[in-house]
Amino acid sequence: MGTESIDIRTFEEGEEGEFSDGGDTERVVRFLAENDDRAWKATAIAEQTGVDRDSVSTRLVRLEERGIVRHKEPYWAITDDERRLAGAYRLHEATERQDERYGQESRDDWQPADQTADE
Repeated sequence: MGTESIDIRTFEEGEEGEFSDGGDTERVVRFLAENDDRAWKATAIAEQTGVDRDSVSTRLVRLEERGIVRHKEPYWAITDDERRLAGAYRLHEATERQDERYGQESRDDWQPADQTADE
């Protein structure tokens, strides 16, 4: 089967947001990058990007943990570290190319390093 469906075991074991294509995160980052002269409330980011308010908040927290956005309650802005932002964008592009070429990875295919050493 294609990407229109996944098996129920994968669904049940997956974490919230694990199956999203990254489109919402990309929209949030692009919006903030294109409007880097301002800081925004999460509600305004949601309105401007068309991304659900709760989803925006979750993504902003994760992006802050990665150093992609800055936060001073209640405002959010893109990082002023251009190298970090450029590096994140390059990684995103490389991941998309690999996914297109080889398909997305499945966590079921991952093995801890200690298991592969025994084989």
